[in-house]
This record gives sequence, C-alpha cells and structure tokens, in this order.
Amino acid sequence: MVYMFLANGFEEIEALCPLDLLRRAEVQVTTVGIGGESITGAHGITVQADIPDTMYRDSKPDMVILPGGMPGTKHLDASTTVESALRAASRNNAFIAAICAAPMVLGKRGYLAGKRAICFPGFEEYLEGATLADERVVTDGKIITGAGMGVALEFGLALVSALKGKDTADELRRAVLAD
Repeated sequence: MVYMFLANGFEEIEALCPLDLLRRAEVQVTTVGIGGESITGAHGITVQADIPDTMYRDSKPDMVILPGGMPGTKHLDASTTVESALRAASRNNAFIAAICAAPMVLGKRGYLAGKRAICFPGFEEYLEGATLADERVVTDGKIITGAGMGVALEFGLALVSALKGKDTADELRRAVLAD
C-alpha cells in the first residue's frame, strides 16, 4: 500500500496532483491525516483524509509520500506516525518520496545520506549527507524528491514510474498533457 501523509498547512498541489496521478494509474493510495481526518492546507483548502494517523498500522508500506508546505512540513517532522512509517519503509526497502520543504524530514533522519536529492530553496541545510542535484525531480534508488509546487506533475509521474513503470507514466503524461 502507498501512504500519503497530510498535515495542517500542507501544500495542496504537492499532495493532490500526485495523488490524482497515482489513482489514475490505479495505484491504491491511502491518505493519512496527522491529527485527524479533516486537514486544511496552507491555502485554506480542507481535504478529508482516508484515515487519521491513529489508524495507521502498516509495517510494510510500498511507498511513503510527504508533501511539503508550511507549517505542514513541521507537523510531519514532529509526527511519531510519520517517523514510524519512514522507518518501516526504509527497513523494507520501499520507496520514500518528499517534495518542496518535506525532504528536510528525510534529511534530518539520515535517509538522504549518500543520495542525490532536491528541495525547495532555503531548505538545503536539512538535507544532511545528500548531494544537491540541479534537477526538478530526482530519483536515487528508492528515494524520490521534488523541488516544489511547480513540479508537482513531474513528481507525481516519477511516483507512477517507480510503482507502475515508465511506460505507464509516459502514457499518463500523454493523457493529462493532451500531447
């Protein structure tokens, strides 16, 4: 199962665009609300998470996704549920993805050590042990990072590619961009 963690103050496009793309690709994604099921984004858009964090129990997730935004990223960083999900994903060699400010959550915990990664400008100091990449979206092994809201579509397609293959991601890209 794929889990996307949402916390009050998340960047709506960084969550909802990749979520939409993953579901279009028929990936089962469960949204997990930190602190409850009704979560309000940084720009006042409230979404209903599939489950509250108190119901998260998966010890073998296929992917954990952290959208950025402030103060959403700070709430993700402080969450013991997110901590548990990241440990489980790492232990099971699952994918871990974060965009914008959220790669700081990974960097502070050592998940980016020896990896190429990107984040929103100003958060580089938190990417401990990472090599900063000059790309909009970076996949290095099982770690996927994105620079910010403007690359939400590319980030989402990278997630689809990781889980369903490049052909599926390319087909989806053509469908949503009307190429």
